[in-house]
Amino acid sequence: MLPRWHIVLGFVFSILYWILFPRTDLIYIVLIFLSSFLIDFDHYLNALSKTGSVSLRKAFEYHKVLGEIEKYEQKKGIKRKSDFEIFHTFEFHLLVLLLSFVWIGFFYIFLGMLFHSIIDIISMIYAGRLYSREFFLFNWILRQFNF
Repeated sequence: MLPRWHIVLGFVFSILYWILFPRTDLIYIVLIFLSSFLIDFDHYLNALSKTGSVSLRKAFEYHKVLGEIEKYEQKKGIKRKSDFEIFHTFEFHLLVLLLSFVWIGFFYIFLGMLFHSIIDIISMIYAGRLYSREFFLFNWILRQFNF
């Protein structure tokens, strides 16, 4: 899903959360909103490592080309994992949730990340690409060592 849709949907989710829980401090609503799309920073880090460029434009170009390759491979029946996105893993989500016992703000960051991940999963199911994401850091590590 394109970042603009995560921003729009994250904004709507944040407003709905505030309507449902009006006593929530504005800073926490802002944390939900920001985390609902800044979780995609790992996509930028992947592009940076693959292209060697810090350019945001080149990162978008990298992912556009990667998306076209994935669509082509999907039509050919090739199902492979795309770039590993650490901020999208179950373990990272769990870490942020556990950090909420240290500072409550992490709970709201977790909510934004969880919303983002649910939207991603829905989008990938709709596109028939759920297979392309690794959801568990542990599985990715095992695959790196050919276990």
